[in-house]
Amino acid sequence: MMNNLFSIFDPSTNIFNLSLNWMSTIIGLFFLPFSFWFIPNRHFIFWKFITFKLHNEFKILLNFNKNKGSTFIFISLFSYILFNNFMGLFPYIFTSTSHLSMSLSLSLSLWLSFMLFGWINNYQHMFIHMIPQGTPSILMPFMVLIETISNIIRPGTLAIRLTANMIAGHLLLTLLSNTGNIMSSYFLIFLIIIQIILLMLESAVAIIQSYVITILSTLYSSETN
Repeated sequence: MMNNLFSIFDPSTNIFNLSLNWMSTIIGLFFLPFSFWFIPNRHFIFWKFITFKLHNEFKILLNFNKNKGSTFIFISLFSYILFNNFMGLFPYIFTSTSHLSMSLSLSLSLWLSFMLFGWINNYQHMFIHMIPQGTPSILMPFMVLIETISNIIRPGTLAIRLTANMIAGHLLLTLLSNTGNIMSSYFLIFLIIIQIILLMLESAVAIIQSYVITILSTLYSSETN
């Protein structure tokens, strides 16, 4: 019996007192056969189509002619978050993206690298970005303060957005599944149908959140160039 509702997210898997929960971040690679990387097949062609579309979209935002190869960083980020989100939908697999220690590490490292690159190489552009064009002189100090605060909280909002969306769906599925013991057979069939629909919704959320986090990171990066 769970001590509290959030105990489903607690790390619990271990062998010889060594925690293996965070190995779920690479467990998605084990589901792919070795031939996937060498022999063209439908899955490989489908994934290549997705990455090609993402590449075309990201290079527009990142000024690809100036920063060649930068799109691969964000395509890798999208793939990494997507794999972890999907792995968390399987039973008994630790959902790493539902923890702030995971999502905040990703967002904070990206944000710090963007800020260091921007202030070292394009400090004039970074100063100009703090004051929107056409701002009255009397409001300039307030705009600088507002833009600075909004810039500082960006990694936190990215991390909380991903974590909250992953936790919300898992908690809803857990709450509904815990009521199955006290339901009759007719209501139990109805509950299973609802669970399947929610699982499909969570699959869509896993894709959407991966895309949203990646697009926002790309936009934050484009502001430093």
